[in-house]
Amino acid sequence: MSYAVKEMFLTLQGEGVNAGRRAVFVRFAGCNLWSGREQDRATAVCRFCDTDFVGVDGAGGGRFADADALADAAQGFWGAGTEDRFAVLTGGEPMLQVDDALVDALHARGFRIAMESNGTLPAHPRIDWLCISPKAGSSVVQRAGDELKLVWPQPGTDLAALDTWDFAHRLIQPLDDGDAEANRAACVELIMAQPRWRLSLQTHKLLGLR
Repeated sequence: MSYAVKEMFLTLQGEGVNAGRRAVFVRFAGCNLWSGREQDRATAVCRFCDTDFVGVDGAGGGRFADADALADAAQGFWGAGTEDRFAVLTGGEPMLQVDDALVDALHARGFRIAMESNGTLPAHPRIDWLCISPKAGSSVVQRAGDELKLVWPQPGTDLAALDTWDFAHRLIQPLDDGDAEANRAACVELIMAQPRWRLSLQTHKLLGLR
């Protein structure tokens, strides 16, 4: 199988439980909740995405002929040393492309694999750290994992239903739009009322990282 990757780069994980960790980000092209094109945003299931995942023209991106080629590229971004290798598979929606061959190839090169998914497709069972970020109006089938990250506010979200899902960590992340200040306040209000949740900030944006 070949893989379409928008971009790949070495950075610090900016969000969630692993925030601050050195990571190779592999951003796959394509998503099943939005085409990525502005003319389709108003009719998409996910209307607030702030990521460009269209095409394969980003830095480090391209079409990789097989899993070894992609894993070799990730290894090249990490550089020397095999300890604590960490790759984050994201998108778009990575589960449109992630398969056995890729997971095996990254593990063979010493990477611990994290994945950020919208949960509408079953996650690969050998992902080492699974973060699900559900979108209101979508049908989430992956209701267990390591990290549940909810962008907030999202009208139509059933918080009571989310409480029944099996995740070790539950994070609320402020929606990054023109109402950012009000969104941060809404997140704090929710956590104060429901202390099972914790705050996640996009620290990579605060630091000026990708």
